[in-house]
Amino acid sequence: MHDLQTAVVRDPTISRSALARKVCERLDWKRPTGQFQEAGARKALLLLHRKGALRLPEARPSPPRPTHRPLPAVLSPLEADLSALGPIELVQVTDALTPTYRSLMAHHPLGDKPLCGAQLRYLIRCEAGWLGACAFQSAHFALADRDQFIGWNETARRANLGRAVNHARFLILPSAKVKNLASHVLGKLAQCVPDDWQARYGVRPVLMETFVHPDYGGTCYRAANWLEVGTSAGRRDGVKKRLLLYPLSPDWQAQLRHTQAVAPSQRPAQFAHWAEEEFGALRVWDERLKRRLYHLADDAFNRSEGSLPERAQSYAETMATTRFMKNPKINMQLILAAHREAAVGRCLKHPVVLVPQDTTYLNYSAQQATEGLGPIGTKADGPQGLVLHNAHAFTPTGTPLGVLDASCWARDPGQHGQVRAPDERESLKWIDAYRSLSEIQRAHPETMFVSVCGREGDFFDLLALAAQPGGARLLVRAEASRHMKVSTGSTEAPESLWDLMGRQPCAGVKKQALPRQGSRRAREAHLEVRFSPVTLHPPVSRKSAAPVTCWAVYLNEVGTVPQEEKPVEWMLLATVPTTSLEEACTRADWYAVRWGIEVFHRTLKSGCNIESRQLGAASRIENCLAIDLVVAWRITCLAHYLPLQAEPGYARCALHGLLLGSGMEILVRGGVRQDRSTAHHSAAGPCRRLAGQIGRPSGAQVRWRTRRGNALAGLAETRFRRAGVAAPLPSCPGTSRLAGIPG
Repeated sequence: MHDLQTAVVRDPTISRSALARKVCERLDWKRPTGQFQEAGARKALLLLHRKGALRLPEARPSPPRPTHRPLPAVLSPLEADLSALGPIELVQVTDALTPTYRSLMAHHPLGDKPLCGAQLRYLIRCEAGWLGACAFQSAHFALADRDQFIGWNETARRANLGRAVNHARFLILPSAKVKNLASHVLGKLAQCVPDDWQARYGVRPVLMETFVHPDYGGTCYRAANWLEVGTSAGRRDGVKKRLLLYPLSPDWQAQLRHTQAVAPSQRPAQFAHWAEEEFGALRVWDERLKRRLYHLADDAFNRSEGSLPERAQSYAETMATTRFMKNPKINMQLILAAHREAAVGRCLKHPVVLVPQDTTYLNYSAQQATEGLGPIGTKADGPQGLVLHNAHAFTPTGTPLGVLDASCWARDPGQHGQVRAPDERESLKWIDAYRSLSEIQRAHPETMFVSVCGREGDFFDLLALAAQPGGARLLVRAEASRHMKVSTGSTEAPESLWDLMGRQPCAGVKKQALPRQGSRRAREAHLEVRFSPVTLHPPVSRKSAAPVTCWAVYLNEVGTVPQEEKPVEWMLLATVPTTSLEEACTRADWYAVRWGIEVFHRTLKSGCNIESRQLGAASRIENCLAIDLVVAWRITCLAHYLPLQAEPGYARCALHGLLLGSGMEILVRGGVRQDRSTAHHSAAGPCRRLAGQIGRPSGAQVRWRTRRGNALAGLAETRFRRAGVAAPLPSCPGTSRLAGIPG
């Protein structure tokens, strides 16, 4: 900025275009075609000038645009069939043809007005002469109906807006009365515009948009298979125009929704606060929303069990929270995308990452005034709420790393209990989560991501997708009632998976610790281990599908089993090669990590009280849910770390607003300097006593209860102040006040 202002002072005659070129050269700011992005630089300089951050030289007046009268030669009447015109050509407008284009556009109701952004113009010609003209420009920045139809959030829209083009002008001369000519030209435009636009700007469009004024029928667009998806807002001229779209690629929606995650190497090494680390990558262009999100996340972590007013602790803060949840620029996926980047960065520190996915139901039957809910039980008029399906990352030893994917929706009461097409079934949630994980796997092949599913995820389509190379691995527990037919290299006829694996020789016995669940006591089970490669045959409904090859691991409990319990029996299917007893036992250990997502869901419901939110609409609950998902992860992470171990490669432990680990070299206790290896032991004892522990192992419930009162942060900060040193990382805002420590 200083260099630019110096250049203006030294040479007052310098033009704004010359300054824009300097900016592009300095920043190496180029278009996809390799040319300098001077137009964008001029716009950025003008914004800085208006904000007072930079003083630009006076703008030089532009030369007046010449006016052109319609050419008399093109006005001769033409009435014929389309086939009689011969070949219809689309000629790109060059400098030599610009006068012709402007003369033709004089017949357009809008005239030859300037276009915005990138532009592409055509003349329409046949053997008899010019028939008309058309023009394309950059797509409109924001259109509510278009963005909703595509499925765009602000991040995806900003990333992919350049892949949509706007059909700004379309003219067939009034003298050319040829039936089907306009729709024929639209079809030819759909074929040539993608190549021509890519050749000029280096970006291939996958969608065209246009507007039709209410005074016109738009029949030619409907005949050319354009889709009417809504209307414009009408802010510019007060007239709402019909909005039509035309896809240029079969997978246009997937391409337009795709966003590129920030590489871990591009993330800062240190953060001032845990909320900044988790949400710093939020793709919003209003810093106030970011700061508000940091504050909301911090309040949610400090008072996780409280209602929104309890978290906010004032009327003004409560209203600010409500406005944030209602903000149309904020949505659940936008918030979680930022946390996902932080979680992926943690995942890349490990060679293997397990990602269990599971479904839970959020019951809001008590919130009768909430809009957008749906049935979550077996009856359409039963309990009402939302369905949440998420994928959570863990290390093989159970360390929570973060939420990698989450989707929330309300079921349609009108479709409850009806048979739906395969591409409309709710079971697609497993495939969508797996595909999301596969995108991460392809971007980071150095880490192996394994999707872990329970018996609900045992269906052929998911296994067939996971068998394709390049994606994430899959570990799923087979469902006995599905009567899966399999075969091996030694057996030709398909048979039951259980019958085949029951005949395999026992490779060994594994001791498996079973956690307490409900009335079932925690105990240790002895499991016989059998494994074999198998070929899964498609079900009757998928006769045309190819068989899938994977590895089966069968574990069944032997020995004395308590009378009130059933013997443990796991049938696991894995796309990871399993050729030894050690590898088979590893697959069982991987599946045991799936219990972590059950603890995570319990923490979300009981520790964060997500089912008590009163926000009036499902969309607002989803925004709150996104924050509570991250808070629930942080609480479960704290529950994992506070005992006595800290895993290598991930030494960041949260003690209620005070971060211990990679950003901290010592912990001062009674004036004695201790290294990082003993920091967790020094802090864990007093913290556990304040949480009401008496030496027994504890879980997430004690951790979220410890949040109340902020005792842990107060203890830690008091120790630092008594020792006469500053905390290595700042504590959460408001922590000292609530702990009774003067500022």
